[in-house]
Amino acid sequence: MDFFDRQWSTYRRVVDHDLMEHQALSTATTAAIEGWLAARPAGAPGARMVDLGCGDLGLLAPVLRHLPLGSYLGLDLSAPVLPRAAAALGPVSYPCQWREQDLLAWAEAEPEPEPVDLLHSAFALHHLNDENKSKFLELCRRHLAPGGLLLWADVFREPGEARAAYVARYVDRIRSGWNPLEPEQQQQVIDHLSQFDDPADREAIQRSAEDCGWRWHWLWQGAHHAEALAMLTPIR
Repeated sequence: MDFFDRQWSTYRRVVDHDLMEHQALSTATTAAIEGWLAARPAGAPGARMVDLGCGDLGLLAPVLRHLPLGSYLGLDLSAPVLPRAAAALGPVSYPCQWREQDLLAWAEAEPEPEPVDLLHSAFALHHLNDENKSKFLELCRRHLAPGGLLLWADVFREPGEARAAYVARYVDRIRSGWNPLEPEQQQQVIDHLSQFDDPADREAIQRSAEDCGWRWHWLWQGAHHAEALAMLTPIR
């Protein structure tokens, strides 16, 4: 088993055992997307969706299969995961594209002629530092159509919580409660979050988003004061 498969096997066990509350998050995400689509004007064309950090679509694929989308673009920095996402989604009634790309690079690029109606990102933006999170929030609005929506699912720090305190808190959570993972798998997660994760302070990032012209609304927050889902809509 190569490095990617080992890492992905650990990730799948985290999801399958709901260690990061993916089930509740998926329910909240589904309700948000379906509610937003239902509120669109009658006769509006199918929504164009971009999924930033699509992963393997293990949880979102069942939702996407029945949505009346106009198009779907799944984007991920990890090329090996894209065929898995395509296989999980299967045949749908709208065109799909799959692209290996960094999500900040996508935001920085010139927008396509057809703007995006629905942006979705799950557990990807926390890999950016605070400066680049704000940069992403500013730049991605250029890609969004009027009346569009950004759904941001991720881990966030408590207001005023230092990154080191967040990491220590999450490591304790893993070591005390993630028993479905073997010790080696627990350490893989700990090593990753210690080196690469930089969750936003939830109050600070909300202020930053509002400064960038977004209206912020929390749709769901997990029991562990980390995982959460926010809905962002353009103010102007």
